[in-house]
Amino acid sequence: MSALTSIAPSVDEMYLTAEKCFADLPEFMRKAAGDVRILVMEFAEDEILDEMGIDDALELTGLYSGIPLTLESVTNPTVERPLIYIYRLPILFEWAQRGDVTVEELVTHVFIHELGHHFGWSDEEIDAKLEEDDDLG
Repeated sequence: MSALTSIAPSVDEMYLTAEKCFADLPEFMRKAAGDVRILVMEFAEDEILDEMGIDDALELTGLYSGIPLTLESVTNPTVERPLIYIYRLPILFEWAQRGDVTVEELVTHVFIHELGHHFGWSDEEIDAKLEEDDDLG
């Protein structure tokens, strides 16, 4: 059965998928994540795309905004809560293009990837961790 047989989820449904992913994390990761907020939007704002040098909004499926845990200190605590953006339309576009994964799998992958940035991991470290632990995404 093709992964494209389901209906595209709404922003709210995608948010619930990301929340479920968070709830399913091992306890030590949930604790370390602390009060990370999740925000699902249709696309990244133009300002963010410009800052990142991205011309096509469909190229950005998620984004972490905050200070990675590895850079926080007791003497210089973070004032703002960390935030993980999930971008609905780019994820749906990738889902339709690929046809071999579910939207839930893509949302989970994007969420875990962005959470990795919160933990201070590089893209390479995140990819390696995702490959070694299929339970994460």
